[in-house]
Amino acid sequence: MATPPHARPANTPSTPPTVQPDTSPVPPADPSPMTSRARWAVLAVILFASILDLLDSTITNIAAPTIAADLGGGTALIQWLGAAYALAMGVLLVVGGRLGDKFGRRRLFLIGIIGFTLASVACGLALGPAAIIGFRLLQGAFGALLIPQGFGILGAVFPRDEVGKAFGVFAPALGLSAICGPILAGFLIDANLLGLGWRAIFLINILLGTLATVLAIRLLPRDSGDRAVVVDGLGSALLAAAMLGVLYGLIDGPAHGWTARPILALTAGLLFFGGFCLRQRHAAAPLIEPSLLRNRGFTSGLLLGLIYFAATSGLLYVLSLYLQDVLRRTPTQAALALVPLSIGIIVASIATHQLLARLGRTLVLIGLLLTLTGSLMLYALIHHYGSTLSGWALIAPVLLTGLGLGACFGTIFRVTLGDIDPVESGSASGALTAVQQLANSIGAAAVTTVYFHTTGGASASLLVVAALALTCCLAYRLLPEHAAAESH
Repeated sequence: MATPPHARPANTPSTPPTVQPDTSPVPPADPSPMTSRARWAVLAVILFASILDLLDSTITNIAAPTIAADLGGGTALIQWLGAAYALAMGVLLVVGGRLGDKFGRRRLFLIGIIGFTLASVACGLALGPAAIIGFRLLQGAFGALLIPQGFGILGAVFPRDEVGKAFGVFAPALGLSAICGPILAGFLIDANLLGLGWRAIFLINILLGTLATVLAIRLLPRDSGDRAVVVDGLGSALLAAAMLGVLYGLIDGPAHGWTARPILALTAGLLFFGGFCLRQRHAAAPLIEPSLLRNRGFTSGLLLGLIYFAATSGLLYVLSLYLQDVLRRTPTQAALALVPLSIGIIVASIATHQLLARLGRTLVLIGLLLTLTGSLMLYALIHHYGSTLSGWALIAPVLLTGLGLGACFGTIFRVTLGDIDPVESGSASGALTAVQQLANSIGAAAVTTVYFHTTGGASASLLVVAALALTCCLAYRLLPEHAAAESH
């Protein structure tokens, strides 16, 4: 099973996406007849949809303070805007791929893009905090239906000797989009087009989503699916309930006091997670194959990835908040200040592609150390200068942090897959990517809770991030020594 290069930690500003799973069976050696021009047109449609998903996963980091100021909801709304999308995406990503296998990828792609567009419009028209959080959950859910289908379609229509070339288009296109997306969001907010303010960042999807839908109807090949494929809806429901309970407790407890409500939410979340774990042992088609959890290298990578992506997701959210809340930057200025981060990610991602086979887990350690160093530099600057910090002083540590992120995105999971059986690679890559999205959700809630509810604010948050990065550095030797081959 191919694991195409769709690099996106959701809800992180200017951050290219990470590998998204193709949970479908390996395509036949001879794809359905299609001209070269038609195949590349299909690629353009799928890339367009992926960019649309990327833009909507990152824009709320820049827009969150403005949205909260308009709708109310305070710090809890800011936290949920980032967490909700990634939560729904993480819970449903693997299920979305299997639904495409069962009912047809084209059909699920169209359902995903139409639902995503309508949910985006609903976000733009939301009149209160609860409404926009609910619609962000819907956005993430439809995104989880949309994204896996595209890569399954590409694997089916491109000959095997061209698949790598097709997937190779994604990295530069999505990297550029990761830079431009938050800047576009900042511009739309500051320009206040037609008096829409922040709503324009969602309502623009009326045009973009409709265009993607029309192109998909016209260009994507039809497929019937396989009704014999089993989808574990109960497992996904248990995981969703577990994550909602944990996130609600993490956000509500510090904000309103540790009353019975957040304590019960956390307890229920842990109980539901226990139920999810039991379900994985007995389900006919578990979201995570039990044999994978008996592989020490895989489980170590799963936990290390969970910690790392939660830390960095929270870090990037905190940087955006600090720029706007403390340094009083406009949304556009905040997005521009984070451009060095995206540049660092892109540069390091290109470099690591050449080095991973030779360095293996040592490359992961290098990325972790760069992330640790960058977060400590940011801590020192923010702790010392506070609200008087110059934007120019942030360039070096933000760039260094981006280099660390670029060295770890993808490499952590490629190394984690190093010791697994190739026949398990589809399930493993799906599980890893889902965990990354869930980590983004947890990080958006947990690290920003430190930001909003401790006296240290950004400084305290950066110390937490540094501590988590250090923990990953100490644990890196638990990973497999070498990365999986690209054919995995």
